[in-house]
Amino acid sequence: MKRKLQGIIISDKMNKTRIVEVVRLKKHPRYKKYFKVSTRFKAHDENNEYKTGEKVFIEETRPISKEKRWRIIEKI
Repeated sequence: MKRKLQGIIISDKMNKTRIVEVVRLKKHPRYKKYFKVSTRFKAHDENNEYKTGEKVFIEETRPISKEKRWRIIEKI
């Protein structure tokens, strides 16, 4: 089963590629406090239709390039 994540596009400067930032909450092992951790993924966008600031769903896929392993499914 493919993983699906929700994130915000923070860069659309590359052709057919968008950088999507996914923010999740992580719990500190000792102090039990939650804090935000952000991860950036390069996601494939075939028609260059998504722009910076949009919320999107991304899905895991086969390797498309050296660092690209995700593709954008839809806008929220």
